Amino acid sequence: MKFLLPWLLLLVGCANGRDARPNAERIAAAGGLSRIELAAPPFRLVAYTRFAPSSVLRVYIEGDGHAWASPDQPSDDPTPWSPVALSLAVRDPAASVAYLGRPCQYVLPGSDGACESFFWTDGRYHETVIASMNAAVERLRLMSGAKMLEFVGFSGGGAVAALIAARRHDVANLRTVGANLDTAEWTARQRLRPLRNSLNPADFADRLALLPQIHFSGREDSVVDTAVARAYRARFTHPACIDIAVVSGAGHGTGWAEPWPDLLRRAMPC
Repeated sequence: MKFLLPWLLLLVGCANGRDARPNAERIAAAGGLSRIELAAPPFRLVAYTRFAPSSVLRVYIEGDGHAWASPDQPSDDPTPWSPVALSLAVRDPAASVAYLGRPCQYVLPGSDGACESFFWTDGRYHETVIASMNAAVERLRLMSGAKMLEFVGFSGGGAVAALIAARRHDVANLRTVGANLDTAEWTARQRLRPLRNSLNPADFADRLALLPQIHFSGREDSVVDTAVARAYRARFTHPACIDIAVVSGAGHGTGWAEPWPDLLRRAMPC
């Protein structure tokens, strides 16, 4: 049972893997988002954007995707079969919205020489990944003309969003959905192998202490339970800017799209 969880995580809201990229295109088009590719060495990252004149750009970051083909075999293509963060982004009424995939998601296997399974397994939050994602976020900010950023991250994308926010000074707030914000707590609770080659957002509490944050947790989420967000908040000496909201009827990748516009209206804690 020790390594069952990464396998089960793949099954949340799955569609046929061959339909993953066309499915994302359909979701994005329905929300008026257009695909672009960004050079963010060593990776090429795929984003879907809807830009309009605004001082703020809200950036959605996808989860870990189809990381495992079996309990002990990494996938050769981490593109998410059911892109939860994209489904949230298209329901966002903000003027300027961008959705950013993770390294090697949405690109054809073999088309990006930097893509190795290390970057969606043990090294999913490695410095190389976070630096690349941060560079892509900066490109998106410049393209949109925004001065400030807001982040929304689903699952592992929440961990990535927090790690990017910890190194920037233009982030207004952070929202996460089912995020493993304390990766050490998460792997311990789920009896998984520690992510020894990844950064842990909880280790950057000092840099995130003044950032307004809301962390949404599904009451039915058995992949990342609310205790992980609470462990993250416990790392802060003064956690006044951190709110944890438990949402009834929501699991890890289910039950979020319909209430999302209302959840976005929840006031930041500071």
